[in-house]
Amino acid sequence: MTFAWYGHLKFKSLPLWLVILLSWAIAFFEYCLQVPANRLGHAVFSATQLKVMQEVITLIVFAFFSVLYLKEKFKWNYLVGFLFLFLAVFFVFKKWD
Repeated sequence: MTFAWYGHLKFKSLPLWLVILLSWAIAFFEYCLQVPANRLGHAVFSATQLKVMQEVITLIVFAFFSVLYLKEKFKWNYLVGFLFLFLAVFFVFKKWD
């Protein structure tokens, strides 16, 4: 989804309608993978755990994407935000008795 939502930012000269169509085509392919992954994953994880995993994976991918593809700087406060997300992962996945 990262490329579908943000990849077009390097191609601002393309017409918006074309960018929308290309983004939807990419997103459709990703949804074709995500839906079965959630269906299979729900046998092991709760829906909340699946969502937290998806968000963390997406943000890690996005961090690399924004630095390597969009050539944006990764700032220290982004790292702090990611650390808080990893705390969220801890709390969501920890077995509390």
